[in-house]
Amino acid sequence: MKGPAIFLAQFAGDEAPFNSLESIARWAADYGYEGLQIPTWDRRLFDLGLAAESDAYCDEVKGVLAAVGLEVSELSTHMQGQLVAVHPAYDEMFDGAAPARVRGNPAARQAWAVEQVMLGARASRRMGLNAHATFSGSLAWPYLYPYPQRPAGLVEEAFDELGRRWRPILDAFDEAGVDLCYEIHPSEDLFDGTTVEMFWDRVDHHPRACLLYDPSHFLLQQLDYLEYIDLYHERIRMFHVKDAEFRPTGRQGVYSGYAPWKERAGRFRSPGDGQIDFKAIFSKFARYGYDGWAVLEWECALKDPADGAREGAPFIRDHIIKVTGKSFDDFAATGVDAAANRRMLGLDR
Repeated sequence: MKGPAIFLAQFAGDEAPFNSLESIARWAADYGYEGLQIPTWDRRLFDLGLAAESDAYCDEVKGVLAAVGLEVSELSTHMQGQLVAVHPAYDEMFDGAAPARVRGNPAARQAWAVEQVMLGARASRRMGLNAHATFSGSLAWPYLYPYPQRPAGLVEEAFDELGRRWRPILDAFDEAGVDLCYEIHPSEDLFDGTTVEMFWDRVDHHPRACLLYDPSHFLLQQLDYLEYIDLYHERIRMFHVKDAEFRPTGRQGVYSGYAPWKERAGRFRSPGDGQIDFKAIFSKFARYGYDGWAVLEWECALKDPADGAREGAPFIRDHIIKVTGKSFDDFAATGVDAAANRRMLGLDR
């Protein structure tokens, strides 16, 4: 496992040091990070279109980071991926994430989003990366809780369409030699293992349809986030280190009653401040040979972001397990050979 890295989306802003790649890289390096996960929709930090076409620009980006001892962990098209599939109920809210020229035109916005994610494949390839982060978008999410009863075939048609929209994008990532990692996230149609399997069925279990693992979203659903690794570790290519806590009351449970984040029964916390068993998670990843990055995604309803970033690097570094190359009981090895093994089992009597 590599790390610590940090996702820049929650930190980018108009004020220094968060308004340029060079200055935010120095800031991250000073906190002890070794990698940056870069949001490609923020042109203060990264020009996605240029990166998709220009080796020189990609070399420049890598050089800026290398100057302070950093590298790019992954690129992200979370915002653009979300717009690949938008239910009409969310059209107006999501229009703000798209350029003015396609707002109010869902078909044009979707075409722009598809182009953006495909640019992400080419940019990742030019950057020398083998994995890319995104969201799936959602068509069925407004119908999550089945009352009134969902019409027969509604969810199936939503996933059929989701598969149709993503299949050519996955093929583009395959051509680029890059895994496309969906962050499994409530509000996306891919929000748990069942929905992921439904999607995989519709894209013929495409080898590039991979996963970004973030345990915080699973704790808040009360999903077993450790067994999830057992089930899907072969497809997990990214890891967001983000904590959460779930403290139900007589007034609130999983849905949190529309309360603001600070007042929710389930809320995100800085790593180490919530209920996630990160020692068990890192142990699972060590067991399965995960060799991607451990990336801090800071989201907390209480703690100052600068404190969260400062604490995040040592937290990740202290949890990464250097996988052993020997067995702890090798000192007691007897060197018994195959013939002796058969004798010990009574097979040669």
